[in-house]
Amino acid sequence: MGLLFGIGLVIAQMTNPAKVIGFLDVLDGWDPSLAFVMAGGLIVFGVGYAALKGRKTSLLQLKTVLPTAQDVDRPLLVGSGLFGLGWGLIGLCPGPALAALTLGGTPALMFVGAMIAGMLLHWGFEARKR
Repeated sequence: MGLLFGIGLVIAQMTNPAKVIGFLDVLDGWDPSLAFVMAGGLIVFGVGYAALKGRKTSLLQLKTVLPTAQDVDRPLLVGSGLFGLGWGLIGLCPGPALAALTLGGTPALMFVGAMIAGMLLHWGFEARKR
């Protein structure tokens, strides 16, 4: 599934930061194509979620655990803000950045390196809290 997802991201040009920034820049030559990619993703997710809802096991008989949290808290807001800021500045988010690694290029490598460093920092801070 990951390979198929990555191929879809490459075909849709979501590994091209300029394409993503073209979607985010609504004042100067807006490119709505990312909206169609998002809509397609929402449809696939919706069908999968509806199929799993109410089931205790997946089709492979693995335990199904769906998220239940509904509270909006500080970590959610900070994480969402950091994600949006990075996405808007760089034009990549984690999935497309990993797919872009297969195409080569320094921007994707730098982004993934910074993403890993951020995850390690977060892991370290959370471990210190315990």
